[in-house]
Amino acid sequence: VGLGYNWITVYVQSTLTFLPVVQNELAEALGITRSSVAVHITNLMKKGHIVGKGYIVREDDYVCVIGGANIDIQGVPNTGLIPKDSNVGSVKMSLGGVGRNIAENLVRMGIQTRLISVIGDDLYGMKILDEAREIGLNMQDTLVLKGERTSTYLSILDETKDMAVAISDMAICDRMTLDFIKKKAHVIEHAALCVMDANLPEAVIQYILTTFKDKAIFIDTVSTTKARKLIHALEHVHTLKPNRMEAEILSGISIHSNADLIKAAAVLHEKGVKRLFISLGAEGVFYSDGETSGISPSSKAQVVSATGAGDAFIAGLAYAYVKEQTTEETVQIASAAAIIAIAHENTINPNMSEDLLFKVLKESK
Repeated sequence: VGLGYNWITVYVQSTLTFLPVVQNELAEALGITRSSVAVHITNLMKKGHIVGKGYIVREDDYVCVIGGANIDIQGVPNTGLIPKDSNVGSVKMSLGGVGRNIAENLVRMGIQTRLISVIGDDLYGMKILDEAREIGLNMQDTLVLKGERTSTYLSILDETKDMAVAISDMAICDRMTLDFIKKKAHVIEHAALCVMDANLPEAVIQYILTTFKDKAIFIDTVSTTKARKLIHALEHVHTLKPNRMEAEILSGISIHSNADLIKAAAVLHEKGVKRLFISLGAEGVFYSDGETSGISPSSKAQVVSATGAGDAFIAGLAYAYVKEQTTEETVQIASAAAIIAIAHENTINPNMSEDLLFKVLKESK
């Protein structure tokens, strides 16, 4: 009947973008046989124009983030902390998780983002999903486990707001299995890039890196312990964001000087890492892409809370990649995102936006 793939795509997109489409209904609407519809749909799925059994039209230029999502609960006493006693103070609850934080920052920067994580079907998990819907973060690919506890981080600060003790309940992160992530292969395959945090099980990290070799994959090392998962998995990493200690573990080079940074970068590039951004704390950020390298100095901006700076920084790296910026421009954009993050008491600055990003970038030059 002369109906090409574009007609089916338009029909799916304009009428049933987010609902399952029955092949018989499509056949009747288009005046062709059900078997013809099946052939067209199969070809469209192979080309990546639509994804999944629900025949969802693929979103263009989205970033896929794979990582942790959790609830942070923080208690602060009004006066001196008294151990083994009930302290009068304040308790604050906020959304957290490295992957979730990166994803929220990207959404606020105006980048379409899909978050693949794992949460429970408890009150905390539902709160994470509700917030995602409110800000426009796509979490339809997140694994929701019935009867399980969502990852929770409970911390008690002392009167100086320094951490006295904390308990991390993140066991649910290990429930992101290979079987599950393989079912989300189409989401990774059709993303502009993939950002992962090292909270993921090592087997999942290895699978993604070795399966999607042509995909730009960014990794946040999270901690020295988590970074060790990557020691033998750097060959297909596009962009790596460790701190100084994590870079030492991954490169095997003790870093005490700028010369050591260059040596460590050379080792990591040799292992396969295309771009490297090493956080140096108050000294700034060392960057290298194998051809150009340097140190972007730390901002003199007032710090309200440094908690979310790293997550905002890697979100800035992802934003710059989508916008096809150079390495030097990328580190400037990422640093501007970190400046915005530290200017607010919340882990995610609710004022984060593309306009504010470029305003801060302009002011910092």
